[in-house]
Amino acid sequence: MSSSQSTDLFSLANKSVLISGGAGLLGRVFSQALVDAGADLAIVDLNQDAADSTARQIRKSSKQRVIAIGCDITSPDFVEKTVDQVVAELGKIDVLINNAATKGSNIDSFFAPFEKYSLETWREVMAVNIDGYFLMAQAVGKHMIHRGKGGSIIQTSSIYGVVAPDHRIYEKSEYGGRAINTPAVYSTSKAAVNGLTSFLATYWAKDNIRVNSLTPGGIASGQNEEFNRRYSNRVPLGRMGQADELVGALIYLASDAASYVTGQNLVVDGGLSAW
Repeated sequence: MSSSQSTDLFSLANKSVLISGGAGLLGRVFSQALVDAGADLAIVDLNQDAADSTARQIRKSSKQRVIAIGCDITSPDFVEKTVDQVVAELGKIDVLINNAATKGSNIDSFFAPFEKYSLETWREVMAVNIDGYFLMAQAVGKHMIHRGKGGSIIQTSSIYGVVAPDHRIYEKSEYGGRAINTPAVYSTSKAAVNGLTSFLATYWAKDNIRVNSLTPGGIASGQNEEFNRRYSNRVPLGRMGQADELVGALIYLASDAASYVTGQNLVVDGGLSAW
């Protein structure tokens, strides 16, 4: 295989990608990277304005087709209509990036102690973090099966779906000026993502639909210095990750370079889970 052929393995030219949560922290970085790799892209997000803004920004530097769709992924009807719209406008869906996540409508409730955690908040987070992934995978999977060309589904998980958080990290830790932690609902929802990935990988293998998880470690996004220091001390590489350091793994899993990779959880955590 020549070097040019090897490079072509990672190309997403002639592929159409749907990303949920495409206007979020990771979503914006992922969206730009997918288009840079040659994909046509549907940016799906609960916030239509944010999706539109992200799409406009990407179009400034790309000739690829980029569309923006507002969608509540907890609604089966919304999801079905969104998938139909993407297929109508882009012609097909080769890759699904299940990437949406939420902290719920009440940030104080999301960070509440486990002993006081409300079932309402638990269900609100689960509705997006796992129910939404189920609905998106179901709708896109049906399209991929009907089309008969296979596909790739990548589901964003978290290091705390693999290992438990070190709660000592959160002493004096803040984000946006408020105390933070990792609640049980987040860890549980992300562990469920990994379980869904394993199931779908074997279930849809006969249809040549590959399903994998992408698991980030801690990503720097405005946490205070205390959190950064405490977290970095737990990481073999000695620092938090950057969002763009997930791009290589994402493109790999989406591309033909990973044609024999399914049912895997690709962990990008600076070595945290190796301790």
